Amino acid sequence: MPQTSVVFSSILGPNCNRQVQPGMGERGGGASNGSRDLIFQDGRLTSGSLEALMEHLVPTVDYYPDRTYIFTFLLSSRVFMPPHDLLARVGQICLEQRQQLEAGPEKAKLKSFSTKIVQLLKEWTEAFPYDFQDEKAMAELKAIAHRVTQCDEENGTVKKAIAQMIQSLLLSLAARSQLQELREKLRSPVVDKGPILKAKPPAAQKDILGVCSDPLVLAQQLTHIELERVNSIRPEDLMQIISHMDSLDNHRCRGDMTKTYSLEAYDNWFNCLSMLVATEVCRVVKKKHRTRMLEFFIDVARECFNIGNFNSMMAIISGMNLSPVARLKKTWSKVKTAKFDVLEHHMDPSSNFCNYRTALQGATQRSQTANSSREKIVIPVFNLFVKDIYFLHKIHTNHLPNGHINFKKFWEISRQIHEFMTWTQVECPFEKDKKIQSYLLTAPIYSEEALFIASFESEGPENHMEKDSWKALRTTLLNRA
Repeated sequence: MPQTSVVFSSILGPNCNRQVQPGMGERGGGASNGSRDLIFQDGRLTSGSLEALMEHLVPTVDYYPDRTYIFTFLLSSRVFMPPHDLLARVGQICLEQRQQLEAGPEKAKLKSFSTKIVQLLKEWTEAFPYDFQDEKAMAELKAIAHRVTQCDEENGTVKKAIAQMIQSLLLSLAARSQLQELREKLRSPVVDKGPILKAKPPAAQKDILGVCSDPLVLAQQLTHIELERVNSIRPEDLMQIISHMDSLDNHRCRGDMTKTYSLEAYDNWFNCLSMLVATEVCRVVKKKHRTRMLEFFIDVARECFNIGNFNSMMAIISGMNLSPVARLKKTWSKVKTAKFDVLEHHMDPSSNFCNYRTALQGATQRSQTANSSREKIVIPVFNLFVKDIYFLHKIHTNHLPNGHINFKKFWEISRQIHEFMTWTQVECPFEKDKKIQSYLLTAPIYSEEALFIASFESEGPENHMEKDSWKALRTTLLNRA
């Protein structure tokens, strides 16, 4: 399997796609009546009331929840309630359990129970540390921690474990905050609006071929950038898309909605790469050189496909299909398009991108049996992955007719998100070239207007519609000047 972070490999290990293990899927002694509201099918939890599912999350003296369940419920619960509310309810259940132990004959087991609670909180803070950016959640965490340490005044092992957990959590939150500040500074790409009419640069101006003329090397550097950016996406970021879309569908605004910087940055990267490809083609003065530029990017996209970097491949194809590039018929007539036709076949949107999904499945299977780190790389088309998750969410209801939460649905969403997270944890095996990456990330890109100016200056308008567009664009720019 692709290299996976310790957190995800431990929580969603080899049993993540299988049934809940016997003895782990059912609460042991001390379970409340809420556990009767859980429905199992072939040993796997399929539905339950929200209250029963919350109780199923909390350990007892004789029970600890399956780690796959912990991850899936913590991930999916945010569709129904914010994390700080869930944490408050977990705290209440813990307090009730503790009071029962203190009043009953099993008081000696109180420390064992506290240790399990700390373990649950540890797994929560490691898998979803950013749930605790909220002051309410952090306050609830500290309140629960204070309660469980009261039974450990003799040797302080529980107290020490809590201190280590909170220290690690604060480090994760600080790193996240620094990353968000950096992304805010780098959020807007450099857009070159071009001169008023003469959008063409001097012939000596540097282009991508002057920086890197090897399609394989450029594909490898694109893969570096992809993995660095996608690595910062968290499971809750993806689940937040569902919550956000539900809010829009219901004409509500979620006041606690945090900005998904990682998703925005990754989506912006796709758009910038597409525009960079179009800019590099349209800014070339000579037709022969434009032809070479198109063929170069076709080869880069092909190498991305071979690596398993489908996101960059799609961005490159999208850039070449933008109107200012696609309309350059004289240039395209000189291009050997057989390779491009193959790429477009792989990304054919018919039958719900059937060809792409077949290729993605092949890359996934290669990754699972990989003998080298290069074979482990799988970078899906991100926009399609997000649409798949949301479509899965929309076609299956959250609640069953009896009022239970349709947990079978959330098992599947969790499985797909876990698979994606596994791909994001792969370490890039290619050597980093700072010069090439700097160009890819900082080279000015043309605005849409500048692209059309450059395109029309390369090949004049051929029909009435293009002539009208060119005339209107010239008038607008001259008036603006």
